[in-house]
Amino acid sequence: MALQRTQVFLLFLLLTLLGLGLVQPSYGQDRMYQRFLRQHVDPDETGGNDGYCNLMVQRQKMTSHQCKRFNTFIHEDLWNIRSICSTTNIQCMNGRMNCHEVVVRVTDCRETGSSRAPNCRYGAKASTTSQHL
Repeated sequence: MALQRTQVFLLFLLLTLLGLGLVQPSYGQDRMYQRFLRQHVDPDETGGNDGYCNLMVQRQKMTSHQCKRFNTFIHEDLWNIRSICSTTNIQCMNGRMNCHEVVVRVTDCRETGSSRAPNCRYGAKASTTSQHL
């Protein structure tokens, strides 16, 4: 349950960063926005297997110096992701009123712990979330 809450929080944080990058595109925020897109948005794939994670995390240059322990890829187009940020806020599990009810396809990539950069190895978990983010 704690892992699921952590994943929900990370996905919400990622979507919030995306929203901020779209609303106020300054140089620094534009770089953050481009990094977010590169590391977390892959609308053309369904993901879901270890090979996908191994390829994508390496292709997106997240394994150059050390293995990134965890990464989530969102398999929705940019406009669907952006629309999440403009939906009505609802109450979160923590009681705050800054969550959104969404359904998104994601692949969570978790480093296996037995690999070394730059040849990092990942296990995948694909899911369709229908939660409050």
